[in-house]
Amino acid sequence: MTGQHKIRILCVDDHVVVRDGIGAILNLQPDMTLVASASTGREALEHYRKIRPDITLMDLRLSDMSGFDAIRAIRAEFPNAKVVVLSSYEGDADIREAMDAGAHGYVAKGMVREELLDVIRAVHAGKRRIPAALAQTLAEHVSDDRLSPRELEVLQLVCAGKRNKEIAADLSVAEDTIKMHVRNLLSKLGASDRTEAVTIALRRGILHL
Repeated sequence: MTGQHKIRILCVDDHVVVRDGIGAILNLQPDMTLVASASTGREALEHYRKIRPDITLMDLRLSDMSGFDAIRAIRAEFPNAKVVVLSSYEGDADIREAMDAGAHGYVAKGMVREELLDVIRAVHAGKRRIPAALAQTLAEHVSDDRLSPRELEVLQLVCAGKRNKEIAADLSVAEDTIKMHVRNLLSKLGASDRTEAVTIALRRGILHL
């Protein structure tokens, strides 16, 4: 396959070992080539402007912004950009937010490389693709009520170990209001107490430490 017909890929990850490893895998494929790497969201956008890759592989943990924001920034300038998330995050909330941000595919770093290559080829062909295991995770929570921005804010403070009275002071609202938010978020998460709520939220990618 000639160079100009290969799938041209930009890899965005803040770990050089990961970038090098991904590059080695991609460059072994007859139909793919790594054309650039970036370690930050800003670098990713700059490279995209110059190179216009066919596919951007995007990690979600970057030093200057989240991968979600980097996807939004690229897609805001280039609506037809095709982005595949490659992340250690496997929670349904992460997958949903990435797809809502404009990603066309999502692969967990722990998956075998064939999964990554299949998703890259599918997205390049104009499809949206998530491996079966991640699609199942997403499907299990598709009917769940999402936390409101205020409920998420309260949950983050609960995760920080704060009590209702302290949270109320931080948010300048009545303690009874916080109690209501806690009840609601426990119900939405299917949790019996605050500790279980935080555990579930971390597992699903609603919160990150």
